[in-house]
Amino acid sequence: MPQARSRTGARKRKGGQAPGKAAVRSERMAQRPQDAPRPLKSEPGGWKASVHRYVQWLNQAEIDRFDPDADGIVTDLDHMSRYRRRLSRLREQELRRGVLPLRSETSAELLRMSASESMAEATAMIELKIKRTVQQLGRTYTEDRRERERLWLAQDGGSYRIIRIEPLVMERRPKYSMSDSFVSQLTAGQLSEDEEKPKSMPYINYEVMPQFKQGRTGIRYRRDLAAAYADQWWNEPNPAYETFEVNCTNYVSQCLFAGHAPMNYTGKREAGWWYRERNAGRENWSYSWAVAGALQLFLSGVRQSGLRATVVDSADQLELGDVIIYDWSGDNRYQHSTIVTAFDAAGMPLVNANTVPSRHRYWDYRDSYAWTEQTKYRFFHISDEL
Repeated sequence: MPQARSRTGARKRKGGQAPGKAAVRSERMAQRPQDAPRPLKSEPGGWKASVHRYVQWLNQAEIDRFDPDADGIVTDLDHMSRYRRRLSRLREQELRRGVLPLRSETSAELLRMSASESMAEATAMIELKIKRTVQQLGRTYTEDRRERERLWLAQDGGSYRIIRIEPLVMERRPKYSMSDSFVSQLTAGQLSEDEEKPKSMPYINYEVMPQFKQGRTGIRYRRDLAAAYADQWWNEPNPAYETFEVNCTNYVSQCLFAGHAPMNYTGKREAGWWYRERNAGRENWSYSWAVAGALQLFLSGVRQSGLRATVVDSADQLELGDVIIYDWSGDNRYQHSTIVTAFDAAGMPLVNANTVPSRHRYWDYRDSYAWTEQTKYRFFHISDEL
């Protein structure tokens, strides 16, 4: 689908000259319903032209990892400070990893906008689609991520300035608040062996291995299938499942299930790991299926069969199809889940996620506004035999 796009072909040399010239392209799309996401079409002096310039500026920063000259486009000093700290983290990380950015392509899709009657002010919500190609130890690979921002623009003479930027940090918004009482309820249900109920085999197993009967143990976890599912559905919801506003753990659970992890259906939302879709408007799945903190408790539990995991000390001990759960504030309230889908040239995990769709993103998430100096990680190695 054609979109307004900023593309940089290569890293700048000293003096600001790039071996590959940066290009900005605007293309017309087929007409859509008024409320549907649509590409930005720039008009000279209009607010969309300022957003185009902003996207081009972001794209150059993705390559250089330095703050290029914003040329007065953005006047939000708080956000600029926040963005520079993020670039500094990433620059240090990539130097440590030996990563050289080769190419970046950033496009923006307009999700929602409003403007004053005089058009002196406008507000826009955009989705940034970022594709980066990097080189490490002679190997080249591509990572993708999506980010959403709300922009406030004000007319200044013959053009518009972006006077405020609010990144929408969806990774920090759990589906349920992990209050002490909620954690206690989940802990009672998950940290001990769950009630003995038949373990449901993934539906796909009946087709691939029809000789298996429900409740049989010794299922092999198919890491390749979990990763393949994650790559297939990282940027769009599988219509066979409910989609949540905060969808990361629902997505990771689907990946585990696609890898033949058997559900543990207890009929209790605070126990087991299961999904039975919405019924007459009632949510019909376990908290561990859809809530990062609850999945963290479930995988930490001790059980002899079914989906289970071992907590390991570091990311380099993980394998394909393993899980990382993130505590941004370091207060033991886990808010985000990812699944390992690839490895960089140094053998470190690259992960997929949803809510903020990401594919083959470096595992530590230092490129996210959700990350803080207090961030803690929980590394789960899924058992090979389930």
